[in-house]
Amino acid sequence: MKPSFSPTIRRRRLARILRDLRAESGETLDIAARKSGVPRATLGKMETASLKRIRPAHIDSLAEIYQVDKSAWEGMHQLAKDAAEPGWWSKYKDVFSPAGLPSFEVEASFIRVYEAQVIPGLLQTPGYTRGVFLGANAYSEERIQRHIQARMERQEILNRLHPPEYAAVIDEGALRRHSGDASNMREQLHHLVEMATRSNIAIQVLPFSAGLHAANLGSFQIMEFPESNDPTIGYSETPTSTLYVEDLEEIRRYDAMWREASSAALTVAETIDFVHDVAESMRD
Repeated sequence: MKPSFSPTIRRRRLARILRDLRAESGETLDIAARKSGVPRATLGKMETASLKRIRPAHIDSLAEIYQVDKSAWEGMHQLAKDAAEPGWWSKYKDVFSPAGLPSFEVEASFIRVYEAQVIPGLLQTPGYTRGVFLGANAYSEERIQRHIQARMERQEILNRLHPPEYAAVIDEGALRRHSGDASNMREQLHHLVEMATRSNIAIQVLPFSAGLHAANLGSFQIMEFPESNDPTIGYSETPTSTLYVEDLEEIRRYDAMWREASSAALTVAETIDFVHDVAESMRD
C-alpha cells in the first residue's frame, strides 16, 4: 500500500531544515558543500526540494558539519526516506503530475475551495465525474475511467480516521449545470447534501442573487498544513496549466476572496435546503 503522506511535503520540510541549519552555521553553499563532501549541485537541489532520492551518507555528512543532535539527525533521515517513497497517485501518472494536487491535499489540515463552474472534485460522484469528461469531448472511454478512478481515490482523504477540515463555496451555476441526465445530477446533489452533514465539511452555495463578488476571477483552492512552518499553498488552474502559489501577499488575496465569497453565500443550513430544492426541481 502506498503511503498516505506526501513525499513532496517531506522534501520541502527537509529542504527548509537544511537551509536553516546552513544559515545558522554561517556557511555559504560552496563552503558547506566543500566541508561535507556533498557536491554543490546536489546540496543545492536538496535545499530546493528538487532532489527525490537523498543519500543517507549525505545526510550524515551535513549533520556532522552542522553539529545536529541525535534526534534531529534521525528526523532528517526519516524525512529523506519518506521523500523517496511514491504516493498513491504515482500509479496515475497519466492523470496527476508527481507533485500534483493530491501530493498537497494528502497532508493538508484545512482545505478551502471556491468553485464557479462544476462541483468540486472531492465532492463529485462517479457519474458526475464521467459527465464532466464526456462534456470535454477529448477523452476516450479508457481515459475517462482512469480519471474517475483517480478522483474517487483522491476523495479518500475525506473518509480517513482524521480527515482535513474542508470548506467549499460553490456558485449556484455549478448546481444547475447538468453533468449527464437529470437523474445523474440529482444523485450528485443528494451526495452534496449528505457530505454537508459531516462535522468536518462545510458547504455553502453562492446564489445568483448575491450578484458580483470578490471571487469573480475564477475557481481556486487554499491548503493549510498542521506544521506551522509549512507555508499555506494556493492552487488554481487553466485549460493548459496549473498554478501553485506560496507568496504571502498572494495567499492573503486568495484568503480575502474566499472569505468575501463565503460571507456572501448561504449558510450551511440554508445551503442544504437550497440544494435539496434544486434536486427536487429536476424531477419536473
